[in-house]
This record gives sequence, C-alpha cells and structure tokens, in this order.
Amino acid sequence: MRNLFKFLAFICIALFLAIVGCSQTDTSSNEASNKSKEGSENKETTSVSDDGEDVVTIDYFTFSPGEQHEEDLQKMISAFEAENPNIKINYEMASFDDYFTKLQTRLAGGSAPDTFELNYESFVNYASKDVLLPLDELIKTDSDFDPSQINQEAFKAFQHNGKQYGMVESFSNVVLYYNKDLFDEAGVDYPSADWTWEDELEAAKKLTNKDNGIYGTYAPIQFWEFYKTIEQNGGSIFNTDKTEATVNSAENIAALQWMIDKVHKYDVTPSDAEMSGQSDGDLFKAGKIAMLRTGIWMMGSFGDVPFEWDIALEPGNTQKAHHFFANGLAAHKDTEHPEAAWKWLKFMSASEDAAKIRVDSSWELPAVSNTELVDAYLQQTPPESKEVVFEALDSLVVPPVIEEWNKLTDAFGKELDLVKFGEKTPEEALNDLQPQIQSLVD
Repeated sequence: MRNLFKFLAFICIALFLAIVGCSQTDTSSNEASNKSKEGSENKETTSVSDDGEDVVTIDYFTFSPGEQHEEDLQKMISAFEAENPNIKINYEMASFDDYFTKLQTRLAGGSAPDTFELNYESFVNYASKDVLLPLDELIKTDSDFDPSQINQEAFKAFQHNGKQYGMVESFSNVVLYYNKDLFDEAGVDYPSADWTWEDELEAAKKLTNKDNGIYGTYAPIQFWEFYKTIEQNGGSIFNTDKTEATVNSAENIAALQWMIDKVHKYDVTPSDAEMSGQSDGDLFKAGKIAMLRTGIWMMGSFGDVPFEWDIALEPGNTQKAHHFFANGLAAHKDTEHPEAAWKWLKFMSASEDAAKIRVDSSWELPAVSNTELVDAYLQQTPPESKEVVFEALDSLVVPPVIEEWNKLTDAFGKELDLVKFGEKTPEEALNDLQPQIQSLVD
C-alpha cells in the first residue's frame, strides 16, 4: 500500500510539472537568430503588411541544423519568404536528444508548432497516432507542385495507410565501397549494377588474402543490416500491414545464413576477434577490406586513403535493396494555416533553392529527382560514381517501425549476437524470435 501511495504521489507531481511546463512561454525576441517563441499559446499568427495584405506566421520546430547549419536554415527561410511574401517562418531548434521530449510536451499541452521535423522512425509513430495533417488534398489542388520533382520512392516513404502525411527533406543511405587497387592486384572485375550475392562471394574469395590480413568483403551482423539484407532475398520482418510477423520465413533464414557463412564457412569476412577492436571503416582505410557496406556519411573519412576506391550498388539475391535513412517535415493536424504550412513543407522538400543550399553547405542530401540540382555534389570526388547514391533510392528499404520499436530492436540484437558467436543457428534464432516479434504487434 505504501508503494501505491508513493506511485500516486509521483504521478501527481509529474502531472503538476507537466502543466507548469506547458504553461510557460519563452518571451525572448527573435532579433538574434529569428527563433520562434516556444509554447506561446496566445501569439498572433496573422498580421497585416504595409500593402494591406494578411501576413501569416508559421512556426517550425527542427533538430537537424544545429549550430553548424543554422545560417543555412536562415538562408532557406529568406528564400522562402521572398517567394511567399505573405508567409513568415518563426523557427525553433533543439538538439536531437531533447527534441522529441519537447515536441511531445508541446503537443500534449496544446501549443503544437504548425510544422516540425521528423526522422522516418518518428514519422511512422506520429502518423499512426493521428497527429499529422493529411496533405493529399493540398497536393492535389496545388498546380505548382509535381510529385515527380522528388524521387518517387522517397516521396512515398512518408505516406501512411495510403495517405501522404509528410514530405521527405533529406536522406542518407548505404552503398558498396570497394578498393580498386585490391581488385586490380587480384585481377577481379569491379562490381557492377547487376552483381548478385554469388558474384560478390566469388570476387571476395579471390580478393581474400589471409596471409596479408586482407578480407574480400564486410557487412556487420546486426539488426540494421539484417532487415536490409533479407529484403535483398525477398524477405521481410512483417506482412504488408504489420499485423503478422514473418521473421522465420525461408527467405529470412537463407539471408541470415548467407550473412554468417561469409564469416564462418567461406572465411571472406573477418570475425569480431579478427578485427581486434578496429572498426570496419578503419580496416577499409588500412587496405584490409576489399568491399565494404557502409553509409555515404563515411565518404569524407576515406578522402585521404593511399589507394583508389569507388562505390557501387549493393549486390542482391532476388532483388536490390538499400537502406534509406531520412528526415521529413510534417504539419500538425490542427494548424490554423494548412495552406501556408503546406507551402513551407513543399519548399523544404522540392525547391531548387533549398536543394542548392543543402548541397553547397554539405548539409545532408535532398531527395530531388533533378540531378542537375545536386550536380555540385556529384562532381566532388572521390568517389567517381557518386550517381550511385541517387540510383540506390530506387530500391530503398525503410526501417520496419512499429510502436514497440525499441523492444523489437533489442530482441533482434540479442538473437543475432547468439548467431554471430555460434551459439545458435540462423534457423534456431529466427524461430525463437518469431513469437517474440508477433507478440509486439498482437
């Protein structure tokens, strides 16, 4: 009983603090950085310009600029306001670690921003909870917008249950890096777009030189790599509507077997012990890994290696599949200015100005279909084959997000470790995982 009273007291205190927190407003001005006033429930969202026209103010909450790119965000806002003189943008930034706590507090307290940034995983969560403004009618009636301006797979990634609730803002992905010098020394043809797992394995066998500590290929054995790899074999973690787990399908078992066989059967991938605490990136830079699956964010760290390298699409088995990590923008369903909010979302996703500012400042990549807008990025070498980054979007795979996301990733992490260290077979691990994952969606 005493524990019950303690629990009730804790709840009361938490509610009181939440109410107090939600009632406070940030009265600081926008003079220094044009940041919006947080939680200002009574602020004016319309005013009148000198020419007598109504001016709408849209709040924008964001985490991705940080201090490094705040000036670039300000440039985007200036370009948008020049194009839309009757719309003003007030922005507020928060660190990623604090962002979603603050956003949830504002949503719960009735002071939601008109527009806000969401990474893909969070987008799915918010869209499923009926928090976001459906954009379909706004898109349909906007004669100035054509969805083909955006890579279609990236555009569709921010749909939920057949409706458009967000707009892709920026992305990163994973491709196949390869050491051209090692390929040349081994007399092996460079990876091509039509390579399969079998092609990769045959090349890796020829490239592996254990005497010199060189391994033909590397991909980590962990959840993030697993859900992408099974897609390359026609597998998945759930059915289409995520009501049934398909964890122990034949396709998934075969894919995990492929991942582990490269380490223990074919000996073309180093084990954790053989890596001796070094990262896969460090081994690639040291010329010890011929092919490496890793993110495009690693390109800068490979800029000064003493060998030639390039990138290619990842080999698949039955089909291609590439990671897609993205940030998007959404509007709150109760915004007083849906048309103005839509214009801001559209600008940040598809405008030439926003795309150019991103590329020129090396602030992530826009998912635009017009490659001329990212020409400056494509011209930066190495690698020579930068276009592969955008080609990979055509076979993108998004994380299989569910409400119990953390429990899902934890469960997979434990079982995949048991496989990696030889304590379970792929079939045993996935059979054990099947009921665990099913319970998360029941």
